[in-house]
Amino acid sequence: LDHAASEPLLPAARDAIVAALALTGNPSSVHGHGRALRALVDDARTKVGKLAGATREQVVFTGSATEAITQAIVGGAKTFAVDGIVVSAGDHTAVLKAAEATGLPVVTIGLDSNGIVDVDQLVGAMITAQADGKTLLIAAQVVNNETGVIQPIDEIGLHAGTSPHYLFVDAVQAFGKVALEFAAQPPDMMAVSAHKIGGPAGVGALLMKGHADQVRLIPGGGQENGRRGGTEAAALIAGFGAAAGAFPDAFHHADSGRLIEMAETGMRRLAPDLVVFGEGADRIGNISNFAVPGLKNSVAMMGLDLKGISISSGSACSSGKVGPSHVLKAMGVPAELGECAMRLSVGWNSTEADIAVFLDGFTEVLNRHRERRGKVAA
Repeated sequence: LDHAASEPLLPAARDAIVAALALTGNPSSVHGHGRALRALVDDARTKVGKLAGATREQVVFTGSATEAITQAIVGGAKTFAVDGIVVSAGDHTAVLKAAEATGLPVVTIGLDSNGIVDVDQLVGAMITAQADGKTLLIAAQVVNNETGVIQPIDEIGLHAGTSPHYLFVDAVQAFGKVALEFAAQPPDMMAVSAHKIGGPAGVGALLMKGHADQVRLIPGGGQENGRRGGTEAAALIAGFGAAAGAFPDAFHHADSGRLIEMAETGMRRLAPDLVVFGEGADRIGNISNFAVPGLKNSVAMMGLDLKGISISSGSACSSGKVGPSHVLKAMGVPAELGECAMRLSVGWNSTEADIAVFLDGFTEVLNRHRERRGKVAA
């Protein structure tokens, strides 16, 4: 139940990877062996582009979404010669670290109590910079990776699209679950990842409009039309493409929403003081970030893990740390409650039986917690 960290590999992706591993050569070679691999890469480029609402020419394969994010922000800051970076307090750590790595001034936009970015504050930063003759690179999320809150990306794009500023979008958690139309929308660049849609880890993509084609992080030998050097990992890319083709049929939004509702309803029966973060906002259907006041996530997750149930305390990209989330802190969640926060997420192969097992395990964890509290009180 930690699909937001990584979806299980889809059978179609596994088959595509195995088939590609049987081939020999380099996708950049002009002989028959190379052309066979190039065909796999090109086919994957078409499928990934289709799922993102992009043309195949706009898809640049990278080694991960983090690399794609870093290319967009660090490479974009240099290429566009911007004067500063704008991020939100709820952005993924990869975005925050990339912004810091540019060495440029960083403006951080706040979140409201439901985890929605303050668009008025963002627009104010854009107007101020423009009045001073400065250009910004703005980073925005489509879906928050910890809370599942859907951000007002269309509104942000509308403002950015009529300004001299540049817009990069982190669509990693949204890819395959929220309709994306990159080619027709204002963002200049967008990052997506394979393992969030049932593809393999170790491959992502940066979608780039034509005017951003000079944005580079790894120059290399001219692969990806000069936009990302290094021999393409053809087998992983083939798996990415297969996942992009199969995920829309495998992942059912209504089913995921129903499972999350089942989990939250069941937990509320067991713990009426349950807090669901971002509950007052539109959320993607497959993520629930919750807390039972007083029940530390480190204790609860350990108890669940012993029963073979995997959930998380937030992003899996924080070096395995279990503790307060910077996203929840930005939402104004008290540190004590933040230490109780856990994220449950479902995916393409999740079932009602999984939720039932979770609720059984959660009941045991909660009962042990109450017994300990009773002994302390006594």
